[in-house]
Amino acid sequence: MNENAAVETARDLLSIGAVFLRPDQPFTWASGIKSPIYCDNRLTLTAPEVRGRLERTIADTVQALYPEAEALFGTSTAGIAHAAIAAHLLGLPMGYVRSGAKDHGRGNRIEGKLEAGEKVVVIEDLISTAGSAVEVVEALRESGAEVLGIVSIFTYGMQKGLDRLREAGVENTSLTNLDVLAEVAAREGYIMQEDVARLLAFRDNPQDESWTTADKERKS
Repeated sequence: MNENAAVETARDLLSIGAVFLRPDQPFTWASGIKSPIYCDNRLTLTAPEVRGRLERTIADTVQALYPEAEALFGTSTAGIAHAAIAAHLLGLPMGYVRSGAKDHGRGNRIEGKLEAGEKVVVIEDLISTAGSAVEVVEALRESGAEVLGIVSIFTYGMQKGLDRLREAGVENTSLTNLDVLAEVAAREGYIMQEDVARLLAFRDNPQDESWTTADKERKS
């Protein structure tokens, strides 16, 4: 991960509310887990200046790490647009992987032409527990592709996600991560400096909600 690009990407995501930090009023995930962070990188698509920098950074990352890449494949649905734009910048073919096979037509799960042995890079918007990204990697491998790696916009760095990627034998490179974003957010006034530790405590153990009371205890 390029440090300067990671800071710029974090700043861009914060500036358009694609990543929103609310440690004192946590969001609740579908699983019931309380989270101090909400991430919706789809918002980058409606912010042209941010989008331009982001897609150029994705393309540069693919080119630097995987110069032998022959195609980009996005995760459905959030990674599709990013894969398409980055592939256009690189002059590469692009496709995407559905979350499940179609129940009509040819029953495709992989959309776009894929040759056996083709070297591909997966483009993902967000890595948390890495479940969807690993499923895409496995689907591509089952179809004969050689998956070189994953390039994503943002990662929490959760241990479950790191373990899944390691078990799948695939490397993820994110443009930025929670550590960088938290420091940028504190420096630019989105959160207090003491909130950084609370964000990282959530990342390290999402099941432990003690971070939600840490600030109250500090003030009492």
